[in-house]
Amino acid sequence: MIDNPVILDGNQAASMIAHQINEVIAIYPITPSSPMGELADEWSSMGQKNLWGEIPEVIEMQSEGGAAGAVHGALQAGALTTTFTSSQGLLLMIPNMYKIAGELTPAVFHIAARSLACQALSIFGDHSDVMAVRQTGFALLASNSVQEVQDMALISQAISLASRIPVAHFFDGFRTSHEVSKIEGVPHDVIRAMIDDELVEAHRLRAMTPEKPTIRGTSQNPDVYFQARESVNPYYDRMPGIVIDCMKKFAELTGRHYLPYEYIGDPRAESVIILMGSGCETVHETVEHLNAHGSKVGMLKVRMFRPFAADLLLQALPVSVHSIAVLDRTKEPGADGEPLYKDIVTAFAQTAAESGQSMPLIIGGRYGLSSKEFTPAMVKAVFEELEQDNPKNQFTIGIYDDLTHTSLAWDDSFCTDASDKAKRCLFYGLGSDGTVSANKNSIKIIGEETDLYTQGYFVYDSKKSGAVTVSHLRFGPEPIRSTYLIGDNEAEFVACHQPVFLERYDMLAKAASGGIFLLNTPHAPDLVWDKLPEKVQRQIIDKNLELHVIDAYRVAADAGMGSRINTIMQTCFFAISGILLKDDAIAKIKQAVEKTYGRKGRRIVDRNFKAIDSALENLHQVTIRGEVTSSLVYESPIGEDAPEFVRKVTAELIAERGDTVPVSLFPADGAWPVGTAAWEKRNIALEIPVWDENLCIHCGKCPFVCPHSAIRSKAVPLDALGDAPESFKHVKIKGREFPDDVHIIYQVAPEDCTGCGLCVEICPAKDKSNASHKALDMVPQPPLREQEKTNWDYFLSLPEYDRTAINWKTMKGSMLSEPLFEFSGACVGCGETPYVRLASQLFGDRMLVANATGCSSIYGGNLPTTPWTTNDDGRGPTWNNSLFEDNAEFGLGFRLAIDQHREHAEALLDQLGPQLDGELVEALLTAEQVDEPGIHEQRERVATLRKALEQIDADAAKKLHALADYLVKKSVWIMGGDGWAYDIGFGGLDHVMASGRDVNILVLDTEVYSNTGGQASKATPLGAVAKFAAKGRPALKKDLSMIAMAYENVYVAHVAFGAKDMQTLKTFIEAESYPGPSLIIAYSPCIAHGIDLKDNLMHQELAVNSGHWPLFRFDPRRLAGGKNPLQLDSKEPSIPYKQFTDSEIRFSMLRRSHPEEAEHYVQKAAEQVRARYHHYKQLAEIDYENEAILADLPEKE
Repeated sequence: MIDNPVILDGNQAASMIAHQINEVIAIYPITPSSPMGELADEWSSMGQKNLWGEIPEVIEMQSEGGAAGAVHGALQAGALTTTFTSSQGLLLMIPNMYKIAGELTPAVFHIAARSLACQALSIFGDHSDVMAVRQTGFALLASNSVQEVQDMALISQAISLASRIPVAHFFDGFRTSHEVSKIEGVPHDVIRAMIDDELVEAHRLRAMTPEKPTIRGTSQNPDVYFQARESVNPYYDRMPGIVIDCMKKFAELTGRHYLPYEYIGDPRAESVIILMGSGCETVHETVEHLNAHGSKVGMLKVRMFRPFAADLLLQALPVSVHSIAVLDRTKEPGADGEPLYKDIVTAFAQTAAESGQSMPLIIGGRYGLSSKEFTPAMVKAVFEELEQDNPKNQFTIGIYDDLTHTSLAWDDSFCTDASDKAKRCLFYGLGSDGTVSANKNSIKIIGEETDLYTQGYFVYDSKKSGAVTVSHLRFGPEPIRSTYLIGDNEAEFVACHQPVFLERYDMLAKAASGGIFLLNTPHAPDLVWDKLPEKVQRQIIDKNLELHVIDAYRVAADAGMGSRINTIMQTCFFAISGILLKDDAIAKIKQAVEKTYGRKGRRIVDRNFKAIDSALENLHQVTIRGEVTSSLVYESPIGEDAPEFVRKVTAELIAERGDTVPVSLFPADGAWPVGTAAWEKRNIALEIPVWDENLCIHCGKCPFVCPHSAIRSKAVPLDALGDAPESFKHVKIKGREFPDDVHIIYQVAPEDCTGCGLCVEICPAKDKSNASHKALDMVPQPPLREQEKTNWDYFLSLPEYDRTAINWKTMKGSMLSEPLFEFSGACVGCGETPYVRLASQLFGDRMLVANATGCSSIYGGNLPTTPWTTNDDGRGPTWNNSLFEDNAEFGLGFRLAIDQHREHAEALLDQLGPQLDGELVEALLTAEQVDEPGIHEQRERVATLRKALEQIDADAAKKLHALADYLVKKSVWIMGGDGWAYDIGFGGLDHVMASGRDVNILVLDTEVYSNTGGQASKATPLGAVAKFAAKGRPALKKDLSMIAMAYENVYVAHVAFGAKDMQTLKTFIEAESYPGPSLIIAYSPCIAHGIDLKDNLMHQELAVNSGHWPLFRFDPRRLAGGKNPLQLDSKEPSIPYKQFTDSEIRFSMLRRSHPEEAEHYVQKAAEQVRARYHHYKQLAEIDYENEAILADLPEKE
C-alpha cells in the first residue's frame, strides 16, 4: 500500500517540486524536457503558489542560452530560480553554468538527459549531454526512477542551498521523463521541512542591490586568477557531507532512504556492476534475481557523480569484490574509457597507490545510447563477462559490433522472477489515433482504483504520422523496477489498433500463452478468422489466445469522432482484461473524458460517451478454430530489385528490427542514401482519392496541395500508353500549349497516400447532376489497393515531361514537374510539406537545403526512410540538418563554398581558355541561367567542356573537371520553422539577410514550436493559447517581414497555398530568381492550432480573408523600373477577425477558461490586423516614379 499515491511521469515529478520551491522559472522548449516547462507555465497561469505563497514567474526565452542568462540574472538578484533542458539545449547553457557555479550560486537545473546530435540527431535518452557539463562546477545528481526524480528534485534544492553549489539534477530522457508510474507523493509539510528558510534568506541577502553594492564578474589577470579558482575548494570538500545530511533528513521525514553511492546485492559479492540512471533499476532487479538463484553479485548506484567522492564510493562496496564492470550511457570517441569508468579506475588506483593494496579487475562498457534497450539478459551477460579469464574491456552491450568487435553476446530468453509478477499489456497504435493518451488514462484509472503499482512506457519514433506507437503497460502488487520493454512471450494482453499492422509487425510474438488478443478490424466477427494471415492464425492456436474484435473505425464514425478510436479501444481493454469491474472502469473512462475534453466543448464529450457505449455493443469474441485456414502471407514491399543498402538496412528498420542491424552496415559519417521513402509503403489511408477523368478540368490543384506527393500528374503521348493496365486512366489534355496527341494522367500512390482528402477539398470540378461527386472522390482504400498499386507502378514507368517545355507560369504546367520530396512522415494534411514539395519540383535538380531542427528535420530526415529523392538523371536536392540555432549561418556557408568553387572554376576556365573552344568558354562564363532552358543549355555546355578537358594533360584541367558542375546555377535554400526564424535563430537569420548573398529562406510558419509539442514562439498570435502561453499569448506577433523589408535589398513574401495557390507558385519562382537574399514566410496550419487538418485549406482562407495573414510580395528589382517594390496580393479584410479565431481551438478555448482576457485579445488583435493592413497598403501605394530613390540592387549572375 502506497501512502499519498500519485500517478505521474518523470517530467511532472520534477516540475511539481520545482514549481513549489522556486520564484522564477526561465524556460525554452526542447524534447524530452519540454513538459516540465509546460506544466510550470500552466500551474502559474492557474494561480498555483509556491512555498512562500507567491505565484512563480515563468518566462519563455528565445533560446536555451537565453534561458540560462535569465536564470543567472535572477539568481544574482536574489530569486530562487530554475530551468529545464536537455541535449544541445544544455550545451547552450554551458557558458552561464560556469558563471553560476563560479559565483557559488545555489540553483537546480532539471535535465531530461538526451543524446547529442553527432552523426545524426536523436531525441532519445542517454548521458551524452550531462557528461559534457561535468567540468562546469555544477554538482551532478542522478535519479533512477520516477519516484527518485520527485524526491531528488527536492533533495537537490536543499543540498544546493546548504552548499552554495548549483546542481544539475538529471534523469534519463524518455525512459524516466516519460514513464508514467504510481509513486508516493511528497506532502507539503515535508517540502516545508526540507527547505531551510534561513538558507533561503542567506541567498536573498547575497542579492545584488544598490543598498549593498558589490562588484561581480570582474576581469582577473595572471597574478590572481589561479588562486581565485582554488578558493572554492572548501565548498566542494564539504558538499558530500551535506548531500548525506540532506538525504538522511529526507529519510527521517518520509522513510525513503537514499545515499550518494548505494550498494545493492550480496554482502560478500565478488562481481559488481556500477552505473547511474534508469539502468540501475534493471540491474537492481537482475541482481536480486541472480542472488535468489545462488549467485553472489552486487551493484552500486551512483547518484552523486560530481563532486566525485571516491572515499564514500569505495566504502560502499563490499571488501570481497574482485571484479567490477562500470557502465556508461555515453560515448567519448578517442578516449580510453568513458567518464564514470575513468573516475572509478582513478579512485581505486589512488587508493592502491596510497595503501599498497591491490586493485580489483575493472572493465568499462557502453550501453543504452539513444534509449537503446537494456534488459536483464544484458545485465547477466555483463556479469558472465566478469567471470571470464580475460574479460573484454571497453565493451558494448545491446548492439552487434561486427566492425571493431566490442559487443558482448546475450541470451534474449532470460528474464527475472520480478517481471513475471506484473500483468503485462501491449498496445499497438498509430501516432495520430490517440492510443498513447488513452493508455495514460488507463494507468491513472487502475492506479487510483486499486492497490496495484503501475508503469507505462511508450515507444514511438519521431515521425509525424503513420508511425507505430507501442504502449508497454505493467500492473503489479510490488514496486516495478522493469525499466525495459515487454519481451517475446510475455504480454498477457496484446491490442492491435490498426489492421494494417498485421502485415508489418510480428506483434503476437510478444503474446504470452493463454493471453488475450484484441483486434480492430473492418471484418465481421464470423468472417475475420479467414482474413487473418497464416502466421497470425498459427500463433493464436499455438499460444491458445483469446481473440476479441471490434470495428473501431465504424464505431468512431457513427459517433462523429472521425478516426479517433482511442476511447473505443480503451473501453474494450477494460471490458475484457478483468483488471477492474467493467461498470466501474467505464464510469472512470467517462470521468477521464470529461476532464480531458471538457474545456473543448460539450459536443466532443458527448461524442466520446456515445463511442464508449457503442464500443461495448460492438465488441465480439471470436471462436477459435483448431486449424489454420489462411494462406495469406505478407511479404516485405522491399524486393530483391531494391538497392543493397535498402535491402540490408532500410528494410530491417521498417520491419522494426533495427536493433539487430550490425555496426558495419551503418554510414560512419551519417550520410544516408536518398529516395528510400518510396520503399516503405505504410498503407495508413482508410480512403484514397479516385479520379474521374471525364469530369477533370486539368487544373493541377490536386498535386499542388498534396502534403505527401501521393497524387501526381504526367502528360505523355498517347502512343506511350499502349501497354497500360486496363484500369489505368488517362484523357486528352486540355490546352493549346500541348501537342494534339498528348494525354494527361492524375494518379494516386495507394500505399503512400495518407487519406487527408485535401486533393478532393481543392478540386473545383463538380458534377452538375450530382453535387456530391467531383473529379476526385474519397473511397475506401482496401478494395482498390492492388489495382491502384499496379497503376502506380505503371505511372512511374512513364517518361517525365520535358522540363524545358513546361509553362511554369501555370499550375497545370508546373505540376507536370516531378516532385523530388515524396512520402514523408509529416502529419496527415500537413500545412508545411506542400511548400517543401513545391520547391523540390521547381528547383530540386540544383538545390542544396540547409534545414533547421524542427518538424522539417523530422519529416525530412527521420529514419527509417528519407523522402528527398532524385530524378532519372540522378540529380536531386542535397539536404543537411545542422542544429536549431545556426541554420541561417549553416546555409550561408553553402553559398560561400559554392561561390568560391564557381569563382575557382571560372578562373581555371580563363587559364585554360587558349586550349578550349573560345565560343564555349564565352558561353559558359556569360550564361544567364534564368530559366529551365538556360540551365539545361549550361549543363550541355559543361558536358562538352568535360569531354574537352579529358584531352588536356594538365593539373588545371583535372581541377576544372572536378569543379565544372559549379558553372551550373545552384539554388541554396534555408528552411525551418518559426521557432527557428523568429526566436533562437533570428540573430543568424538577420545577419544572413544583411549579407546580401544569394540564398532563399523558407520559413514554415505554424505560429508555434510544432515539433516539441506546440509551445509559443514570437510568431504566436495575440491571444492564442499554446504551451508556455496557457493564458493566451499577451503580445502581438513579431512582424518578421517588415524587419526584412527594412533592408530594402531582400525579396520578401507572405504566402498561403490554400488561399491563393497561383500567388504561392509565382512567389517561389520570383524569390529563387532574385539574385540576393529572399525570404518566403509560408502560412502553415498545424494540429497545434486545435484544428482538423482535413480543413487545412479552409483555415488558410479564413486567415487571409480576416487579415490575419495578408499576402504580399516585396521585390526590390521593381525599383529599377520606378515601380513600388511592395505588391499586396490579398484584399482588405472581408470577414470579422472573430470569425477566424472562432474556428480554431487555440483561440476559442481561452473564452472558456478566461473569457474577459479572450474578448480583450480578440478586440485588440482585430484592431492590429486592420492597422497592419492599412500600413502595408500605404507602403504599397507610394508612387516611386516620382521619388528620387536609388536602389542598391545586387547584379544577376
